[in-house]
Amino acid sequence: MIEVKEVKTRKQVKEFLNFALKMYKGNPYFVPPIYSNEKKLFGNNHDYCDQAESVFYLAYKDGKVAGRISGILQKASNEKWAQKRVRFTRFDCIDDQEVANALFSAVENWAKEKGMLELVGPLNYSDMEREGLLVEGFDQLNTFEEQYNFPYYEKLVKGYGFEQEVEWIEYRLTAPTPEYMDKMKRVTDKAMERGGFHFGKAKNTKDFLKKYADDFFRIIDETYGPIYGTVPFTEKMKKSIMKDFSLILNQKYVAVILDKNEKPVCFGLCFPGFGKALQKSGGKLTLPTICKVLHAVKKPDSIDLGLIGILPEHRHTGISHAMFYEMSKLLIDGTAKYAETNLMLTYNYNILNQWKNFNPVQHKRRRSYVKPIAEEQQSGQTVTEEAAVATDGE
Repeated sequence: MIEVKEVKTRKQVKEFLNFALKMYKGNPYFVPPIYSNEKKLFGNNHDYCDQAESVFYLAYKDGKVAGRISGILQKASNEKWAQKRVRFTRFDCIDDQEVANALFSAVENWAKEKGMLELVGPLNYSDMEREGLLVEGFDQLNTFEEQYNFPYYEKLVKGYGFEQEVEWIEYRLTAPTPEYMDKMKRVTDKAMERGGFHFGKAKNTKDFLKKYADDFFRIIDETYGPIYGTVPFTEKMKKSIMKDFSLILNQKYVAVILDKNEKPVCFGLCFPGFGKALQKSGGKLTLPTICKVLHAVKKPDSIDLGLIGILPEHRHTGISHAMFYEMSKLLIDGTAKYAETNLMLTYNYNILNQWKNFNPVQHKRRRSYVKPIAEEQQSGQTVTEEAAVATDGE
């Protein structure tokens, strides 16, 4: 017997949070999210409460938890893209189509009650969080920014009637040749001199964030605006992101390019790969886990390429090469053995072409799916292929 219940009690919240941790316990490729951040989603004041509604369900088979799912009515996204969609996320399930169908059906009914026309996912509240269903790369360690799932998940998603909407790929990169770095330096120097650009400086990470945080969000919003699944930043989102950055960000992993008037026009952001540090604790920030995270920040085996944002009017000035050159130094100087690109849309040729000199190994692939849930159809969002030089999520 299969029964689906909406998560309402403390016991159910705990079951929801712990289900995936139990499923992937001991799995060397699964990296849990921060447990406390996930728990906040069940409160009334989480980062997205002013732009989204959420619902959480648990599926029970013969009295035992067999799956979970969350539905998100992302109002800001629907307004931006003129859609009537509900996103599904945090879908974890045993290999049982009936259980999966029961979970998807619960979210579908909730979406219909809200007057929506489509289900889409796996997508989160914003593209700054985990998204996409893993369909290739099940034997690869996921980064902290990514969600791992078992191979049979795609069968369950398609079995309910979902069809692919977009696809992302990911690369593992290693240091380019010295000859390429010399060439990049010449291109960088020429672009910076021609446009009167220079790199911004700060005393430390705290000073960097204080100086450039507002411009960072403005540039990222403009850069990623046309990209699939994006929503504008809110003040709560900004505050939360800055809080997280203060823990894991080192000035070594971030760069900003200023124009001759000292105005930021381009950002580059990387993260030290600290996913392994969270595995044993299930994402709970115990003292030993915090120590492991801080160690990984200082001496990472890998770096995760996060965001590169360039104001549209400067996109063809050559300063993107300057940013890639700056980030390449992290591989050249031995800071990390390799870099992970995270998600890149398969049609984002601007960014895909950038990696050909970094010995790229395409090792993961993810997809987002869509399913109509009403007779009335909608055209879907329009995404531009030129959109941006983007890495995380795009």
